[in-house]
Amino acid sequence: MNPHQILGVSPNASEEEIKKAYKKLAAKWHPDKNLDNKKFAEEKFKEISEAYQTICSLNKMTDQVSNGFMNPFDIFFGMKDF
Repeated sequence: MNPHQILGVSPNASEEEIKKAYKKLAAKWHPDKNLDNKKFAEEKFKEISEAYQTICSLNKMTDQVSNGFMNPFDIFFGMKDF
């Protein structure tokens, strides 16, 4: 599933919207708050955390490319020089 869908935000969501959605879902699905179904909550919490990390990483890479700090070939091909 798409990380944006997991967090319930659009692909154009701001950093603040993404962070707010993550915090809300992380609080809802934290295993300590779902003792009656801890195993399921752990999986949901992990999924939410991975989605948040993925979006943050993608945003960081996008920022680096747009600011000229990273060669686009590094992203797609993993090479310094093409």
